[in-house]
Amino acid sequence: MDRERGVFICDYCGGEFVPAAGEDGVQVLVDSMCKCPVCDGMLSEAKLEFHPLLYCTRCHGMLVAIDEFVPLLGALRSYRYQPAMAVPPQHAQGERLPRLCPRCSQAMDNHSYGGPGNVVIDTCERCSLNWLDQGELQKIASSPDHTFYETLFSASGDPREPS
Repeated sequence: MDRERGVFICDYCGGEFVPAAGEDGVQVLVDSMCKCPVCDGMLSEAKLEFHPLLYCTRCHGMLVAIDEFVPLLGALRSYRYQPAMAVPPQHAQGERLPRLCPRCSQAMDNHSYGGPGNVVIDTCERCSLNWLDQGELQKIASSPDHTFYETLFSASGDPREPS
């Protein structure tokens, strides 16, 4: 297994096999030793847009390192073919029981991301990980980001001045 490239290499002939990506674009590679915080299934090592993550093949949630999160969002936002759109609010933070981090088994903090309550994600600051339920990453990627707002302002940075 070449984890950097996301391919399996045959020891005998040197041939390469690239696992197909699923409907959500995640390329599942191998099983890990971490349990899913939602359905208790085993998480798999995976890649999305060449960014490593742990993925649950049962509930389609994903565990993304905080350092990989913003670059992954940038990659997904680069594929947007329609204008960014506001996502309707999901549920308020603190509304559900905290999830346990798959690495340290401590309670994760849930908090709003992508605007005021539009998507609530779970974060383990100790392990530097974000947990996203199915579809949450796509909601965040389709919501407006700072580059969307920069185009609304003039070069001076004052939104009241015409450009």
